Amino acid sequence: MKEKIKVAFQGEKGAYSHLACLEVFPNVEAVPRSTFEEAFQLAKDNPEYKIVIPIENSLAGRVADIHYLIPKYKLQIHAEHFQKVTHNLLGVKGSKIKDIKTVRSHSQAIGQCSKIILENKLIPIISADTAGSAKFIAKKKDKSESAIASELAAKIYGLEILKSSVEDESGNVTRFFIMGNDSKHPELKHKKYITSCIFKLKSIPAALYKALGGFATNGVNLCKLESFSVKNTFDQVNFYIDIEGHIEDPSLQKALEELGFHTQKLDVLGVYEAHQFRFKNK
Repeated sequence: MKEKIKVAFQGEKGAYSHLACLEVFPNVEAVPRSTFEEAFQLAKDNPEYKIVIPIENSLAGRVADIHYLIPKYKLQIHAEHFQKVTHNLLGVKGSKIKDIKTVRSHSQAIGQCSKIILENKLIPIISADTAGSAKFIAKKKDKSESAIASELAAKIYGLEILKSSVEDESGNVTRFFIMGNDSKHPELKHKKYITSCIFKLKSIPAALYKALGGFATNGVNLCKLESFSVKNTFDQVNFYIDIEGHIEDPSLQKALEELGFHTQKLDVLGVYEAHQFRFKNK
């Protein structure tokens, strides 16, 4: 029998991160961790582990703290995955929507499902995560309590799906990174790739303008550029970039060389194949 791939994620079993683990690695031993930092630490200390970590959401934006943990633990990005998020209203066995009085979930899930909460005059209770909320109501077995979580959470904790797809807006997608301790990247072939980096600029006028000029002159496309503050300071920022292309491409190498002239520090986080989700509307 083929050995299972060990993958850590943040949250309880049934979380959307758990769902992403199952989609990326069908033969997986998914290991829950209470915090993102614990997941990173496990992979740092144990090279046989990978982690599946959310980096951004199409509705909520950047996931807090991940941009700080990536350079701290220096894990490499091996792949990206785009996971559709479908929220479900869950109750204990035998309950009906008319029975429930409260709904428990992560703050983002509560915010993304305001219509059904208002329509049924439910009292929202903010919890640490979606799957943890499902686990909580399963233990209490109170028909007046409900949770918003994944279909997987309903299955794991033996809950009824009172109503599926209860999010206010469809098209909710979370982008995940698959990361590990070993620095490897795919061989350059006729495929689409992403190269991700974090850099800190030199403190000189027009540094960002000059640093990014190399991408324009070499015809290299940036698909993401965002800044985030260096912890405990107000006067310094780091920049995170996703670049279309493979690091072995001569044009991208020239662009990164130009970038390097204007930075104090430049870290390549990973080179990986672009996920098919990027091309679905092209």
